[in-house]
Amino acid sequence: QVTLVESGGGLRQPGESLRLSCRCSGFTFSSHGINWYRQAPGNERELVASITWNRLTDYAESVKGRFTISRDNAWNKVYLQMNILKPEDTAVYYCNLKKDGLDYWGKGTLVTVSS
Repeated sequence: QVTLVESGGGLRQPGESLRLSCRCSGFTFSSHGINWYRQAPGNERELVASITWNRLTDYAESVKGRFTISRDNAWNKVYLQMNILKPEDTAVYYCNLKKDGLDYWGKGTLVTVSS
C-alpha cells in the first residue's frame, strides 16, 4: 500500500536551514508528483511546494526563494530544503500524493522556528 514517511523536522532559529525528507513506497514513484503541505496550530493545511514526475516545481508565495523541492527517483524520496527560516514557518509538514482521485498523507514532521 502507499506509504509516505516524513523525517528531518526539528528546532531551528530564525535564519537557519533545515532539510525535510519524504520516503515513498507502494506506488510507481517516478510516475507521480509529490507535494509538501504544512499546518500551523489553529490554521488550515496549506500547500507549500510541489514537484511533478518530470521535476517541474511550484511554490507558495510565502516560501518562494527560500524553499526548494527536489526528488531522487533512485531512492524514492522527495526533499524540501528550507532556508532563511522564519517563525511563521513553524508547522507540521506533511508529504502528499494525489493518485487515482485519492489523497495520501504521511504522519508529518514538526518544524519549529524560534529564538
